[in-house]
Amino acid sequence: MLEIMKEKLRKFQEFIYYKFNNEQLLAEALTTPRLGNELGKPDYEFLETLGDAVIKIVFILKLYHQGIKDPGNITKIKASLESDKALRRVANRMNLQEFIFKTEKQPVKGTRILADVFEAICGAIFFDSEYDFTIVEEKMINPFYEDLDSIIENSIPNNKNELLEFLQEKFKTGIIIKLEYDKSGYEHDPNWIAKNPQIVERYTQEILIKLPEDLKSNAFGNKKDAERDIYLKILNYLKIGEI
Repeated sequence: MLEIMKEKLRKFQEFIYYKFNNEQLLAEALTTPRLGNELGKPDYEFLETLGDAVIKIVFILKLYHQGIKDPGNITKIKASLESDKALRRVANRMNLQEFIFKTEKQPVKGTRILADVFEAICGAIFFDSEYDFTIVEEKMINPFYEDLDSIIENSIPNNKNELLEFLQEKFKTGIIIKLEYDKSGYEHDPNWIAKNPQIVERYTQEILIKLPEDLKSNAFGNKKDAERDIYLKILNYLKIGEI
């Protein structure tokens, strides 16, 4: 049993390209509470709690660096990224069940244990690296969250589509929304403002609605967030006016 555990620890470290200074932390992260109670050894429960907090911070920082700063969007995206479903999908992608230390008849595949162990490993790496969030991101998040961008994109409300549907229902024709942009700040940390929106008929380019000249987005770190903001403001303005 001991030799099998040592071999799993070795293979897992090779798999994630990270060598633990304190290998016992990894052993705890991979040990289920049921086996821990049976053997009288530490299990993943504490490291899972720590890892859950670490993952939250990693995702918040990752979203911030992508220019997503709206608290509501951050909360919604983070919830999708750290859901049991998302964590189990990542754990399956890693074939994590092959490395877990469990009792002989304990089921793992398809259970919450996979998500718990993933979080625990993140907590173990955070501890072992002397509290380095970057190492956790490099070794556990970036390599295995292959659909990260897709999850982020699908978690953000699509204000443009909602606005277009609203306009097409009113005008029964094709619609184009034209925007202008102001860009300021440093090249590596820009601020984008979407402004001067025009709602025009797709084929004739006729302006269908006169919008206020001062209608513009807040400043954001990328154009997409600025666009989402102004689309929502246009929609709210039109709904209030009941065109």
